[in-house]
Amino acid sequence: MTMTDSTSRLLEAVLHNDIPLTREMGVKVISWQNHSLRLHLPLEPNINHKSTLFGGSLYCGAVLAGWGWLYLRLKEAGIDDGHIVIQQGQISYPLPVRRDGVAICDAPDDAIWERFVRMYRRRGRARLSLASRIVAEDSDESAVEFVGQYVLHR
Repeated sequence: MTMTDSTSRLLEAVLHNDIPLTREMGVKVISWQNHSLRLHLPLEPNINHKSTLFGGSLYCGAVLAGWGWLYLRLKEAGIDDGHIVIQQGQISYPLPVRRDGVAICDAPDDAIWERFVRMYRRRGRARLSLASRIVAEDSDESAVEFVGQYVLHR
């Protein structure tokens, strides 16, 4: 078992236990590699009247990609005394998702991450803006673009 496999399973267990909606949505962790998180959003439990992924499920998937990214990155940094909340989010839906989706959150610049960690260690509270996107499975074209402001507090 690689670090990625055990880390992915840990995050999936946390999501399914702490955010029960993720079980109903069928969210699965695909991978955590090079500070990039990928989540699977299956079409069937999230389908709408147009036979596409429901906008609310897409929003949840985008938020969860950022939340999960921050959760795993904090674990790596040895920070386990904080609570992550989403403070605000901006989303756009340029394309419908007609099959399973993949929510992706990549790392912000190192300087932004380091400033966030310093602020949290000093004040016990810090904000981080994370961008995530959702693509249809087997596509690189962003169907959803999201930027969320996450807060970590003791």
